[in-house]
Amino acid sequence: MADNVTRRDFLGTVAVATATLATQSAFAEPPRRRGEPLFRISLAEWSLHRALFRHEVTNLDFPEIAKRQYGIGACEYVNQFFKDKAHDEKYLAELNRRAAGEGVQNVLIMIDDEGALGDPNPERRTQAVHNHHKWVDAAKVLGCHSIRVNAHSHGSPDEQMKLVADGLGRLVEYGDRHGLNVIVENHGGLSSNGAWLTGVMRLVNNPRCGTLPDFGNFKDYDRYKAVAEMMPYAKGVSAKTHDFDRHGNCVETDYRRMMKIVLDSGYHGRVGIEYEGTHLSEPEGIKATKHLLERVAAELGGTTS
Repeated sequence: MADNVTRRDFLGTVAVATATLATQSAFAEPPRRRGEPLFRISLAEWSLHRALFRHEVTNLDFPEIAKRQYGIGACEYVNQFFKDKAHDEKYLAELNRRAAGEGVQNVLIMIDDEGALGDPNPERRTQAVHNHHKWVDAAKVLGCHSIRVNAHSHGSPDEQMKLVADGLGRLVEYGDRHGLNVIVENHGGLSSNGAWLTGVMRLVNNPRCGTLPDFGNFKDYDRYKAVAEMMPYAKGVSAKTHDFDRHGNCVETDYRRMMKIVLDSGYHGRVGIEYEGTHLSEPEGIKATKHLLERVAAELGGTTS
């Protein structure tokens, strides 16, 4: 130890370094064990949004559809399809019963239309935080690991970052008390800027706060760069597709390149199929995306589940 470094200074430096490593490990995915799949596939309910809006199927049907029609054993729900049911114990119990009956895991709930967590108005921002509480409660009942939220705000990029971090941070504290993560998707605006969104993550600085990198939802920002930036905080991945070429490849995203970015980050969790195209039907688009993910996993030397 140098003469000009006191024991207190040294111990303080060690404590800071230890805390930094603990925070990094808290955000990290658990290591993949030998023989485990490269990643696991889930189905995002938005892939069926047209059928749901036409009332051809309901939210309660979703676990059975995922498992029986597509062989997928994990569901990502969208709150729009059971808006008034967040505290409906009977409804949530029935959804749990149906999922359990199919052997389906409930993964997360995507939350929209509950106010801007980065609203510049303090009262509206606080109200937005409270509006999301009921979905944390519902996700807890359903056995999900996370709710997905949006990072909407107004003002300069720096102002928005601070506002979103404030609202998001308070919601994350509530989620933490219930053992739930709160994760942000790149979903338009500044949230589709990878550097900005990771800046929000650093400001919140809570292992319960993470990202849901979506392969789409980009305008002027390079999608591969953005996903690489978001992956250190990822607690889920959204495999967005619209169109496919005659070889079954996604037209807008190089899936082999993108999934290599995902896996190189150390992530081996759920990759949620979110088909949004119109050239194929919803069932055809879901199946095409699943086949593509399975093929890419094989090309990268592994399997899916």
